Amino acid sequence: MKRIVLTGGGTAGHVSPNLALLPHLLEKGYDVHYIGSARGIEREMTDLPGITYHAIQSGKLRRYFDVKNFTDPFRVAAGCAQSLKLMKKLLPDVLFSKGGFVSVPVVWAASKFHVPILCHESDITPGLANRISARYAKKICATFPECAAKLGSKGVLTGTPLRPELFSGSREKGLALANFDGSRPVLLMMGGSQGAQAVNRALREALPDITQEFDVLHLCGKGNEDAQLHGVKGYWQTPFLSAELPHALAACDLVLSRAGANAINEFQALKKPMLLVPLPLSASRGDQILNAQSYEKRGIARVLYQEEMTADSLVQALRETYAQRSRLLAALDKEPAADGTQKVLQLIEDIQKQH
Repeated sequence: MKRIVLTGGGTAGHVSPNLALLPHLLEKGYDVHYIGSARGIEREMTDLPGITYHAIQSGKLRRYFDVKNFTDPFRVAAGCAQSLKLMKKLLPDVLFSKGGFVSVPVVWAASKFHVPILCHESDITPGLANRISARYAKKICATFPECAAKLGSKGVLTGTPLRPELFSGSREKGLALANFDGSRPVLLMMGGSQGAQAVNRALREALPDITQEFDVLHLCGKGNEDAQLHGVKGYWQTPFLSAELPHALAACDLVLSRAGANAINEFQALKKPMLLVPLPLSASRGDQILNAQSYEKRGIARVLYQEEMTADSLVQALRETYAQRSRLLAALDKEPAADGTQKVLQLIEDIQKQH
């Protein structure tokens, strides 16, 4: 039986692509193991049939002062020792790393046992963990063409592995979820699990104008519901959606969102016209701005910068984006497939056979 080790953690974006690959790996007969941290989100998310989980210690490689900088090097060293022990025991045929700091000791240990390594980078610029791991990898899969180019001969534009259930949504179920009748276009606003406070505020301030033209399905983030807006005609709010999210996506005609790499890759795969409001530099390292600019340059989304966003400018941008939906859809149709599941699976098979 072929054996694969998956690794990656710290955020859901470092885990979800691994989970998208899981059913296909099991179908191909792989013995699947996951190496992650003891208390990270990856442990909870991978508590699934078909995966054997192994926990190691993990520390963050910070480029700023933090008291944990004095203790985390010891955690990283311990994680390296634990990873070496696991690699000697498992001796996998291939390792797939999605990044995050927990992956670095795992990738390093795999290289010591000459295990072929495939990495994946979702963002437009490679993160620190993947930049460290790249020297050991055979290939590095990329979601953005700009990232693939920066990675040189090792970079391969694949897209991101996406959960198959994402494509099984029902428009009728999505409309019923929000009690919409389908007579007007549906605007879906998403801001991630914590919501997007600035966009939430602008959207709600502009609701009287927006709901004249759109039904609004608002995923506002945990703790961000506005009780005063319950029952407003043409508006439905919920903190987040899980199993019902594919239905909401199937029902929408236009997406208003932040510009996180995984989310916008899903919208691209589903061919949804997008208005993106990236996190500003004051609240991020600027990766969402670069993501949004890449999509705008390729003609598959429009961008409204938070610094320029008011209730009025948001209404105008939404109207213009919806008016340009035919052009946006045509550009989306010309893009390479955003769902990288099959390309990544083929690379896993290829680097394993070449070893």
